[in-house]
Amino acid sequence: MRLARRRLPARIVVVADRELLKGRARQLGVALKVEEFPADKTTAHSPGSLMVRHVPLAAPAVAGRLNPANSGYVLRTLEVAADGCRDGVFDAMVTGPVQKSVIGDAGIAFTGHTEFLAERMGAPHVVMMLVGGGMRVALATTHVALKEVARYITGEGLERTLTVVQHDLIERFAIARPRIAVTGLNPHSGEAGYLGREEIEVIMPVLRKLRRQGFELAGPLPADTLFSPQRLKGYDCVLAMYHDQGLPVLKYASFGAGVNVTLGLPIIRTSVDHGTALELAGTGKAEIGSLIEAVKLAAELATRSRRKRRSA
Repeated sequence: MRLARRRLPARIVVVADRELLKGRARQLGVALKVEEFPADKTTAHSPGSLMVRHVPLAAPAVAGRLNPANSGYVLRTLEVAADGCRDGVFDAMVTGPVQKSVIGDAGIAFTGHTEFLAERMGAPHVVMMLVGGGMRVALATTHVALKEVARYITGEGLERTLTVVQHDLIERFAIARPRIAVTGLNPHSGEAGYLGREEIEVIMPVLRKLRRQGFELAGPLPADTLFSPQRLKGYDCVLAMYHDQGLPVLKYASFGAGVNVTLGLPIIRTSVDHGTALELAGTGKAEIGSLIEAVKLAAELATRSRRKRRSA
C-alpha cells in the first residue's frame, strides 16, 4: 500500500502510543520512522517520519474493537494535547473522532470533546461550529435529545453563545464585522406564535438586545429557506438552534472535508466532521480529507494568532 505524501502547513506532533502507531504502520505496509517529542525545533521534518509525544496504552489495541480498558488512555491523550496548547508547547490541537459509548462503558462521564475541553481549560461557555462547503454553522445546543432542545434554549444561554461566536469570528477568523444569521426553533420560525412561541419569548429579545450593542444579526429565520446559496451569501455564520437543524446541510455540502471548531476556548482546537467508522479501522480505506482540512485550518488560525500577538 502506498499513501500519497502531502505537504502540510504545520509541524505535526501525534499524541499517542508509539508502539501502536508502529504496529499499525506495519499492518498497512507503510514505512514509518517514529521520532520522539520533544525534539530540536530547528530539525527539519524528514519524509516518512512522525513526531510522537508518547502516551502508553493501558491494554493492547486491536483495530476496530472497542476496549473500555483504554478509555483512560484516550482521555489522557486529550489532556496532554490540551495542556500543551495552554502551556505554549503546542500552537493548536486537532482531534480525531472518539467513541463516546466505550468511555461511558468504562464508567467515565463523557459527553464529547467539546464539553471535556471546556472543563479542562476552565472555559465558561463554548460553542461548536462546523466549517465547510463555504459555510460556517454554529450551534446553540449540541448533543441534546430532540425532545429536550427547547428547554435548553434560554435567553441567557443564547446571549452567551452569540457573544462567543461574535468574539471568535473577529479574533480568530479576522472578520471585522461579522454578519450572523440566527435560525428560529420552530417550523417557519413559529409563524407569529401559531407554531411555537420560543422565537417571540426567547430568541427575539436576545437579538434586539445584542443589536443595540452593535451585533449584526438577522433572524430568527426559518431554517428551511435560510440554507440556500443566495441567502447564505449575505452572512459570515449561521447560528442553528440544534444539531440536526444546521449540520445536515453543511455535511451534505462538504462531508469528508468539513472541520469542527470549538469556539470559546483559550486554545485553538479543530476536529474532523465524522465519526469513528470502526469497520474501516486498520483497513487503510478511511478517507483523510476532513483530517487534512482540520490540520490546515488549525495551522491558519495559529498563524493568525501568532501574528496578532507579535503586533500587539
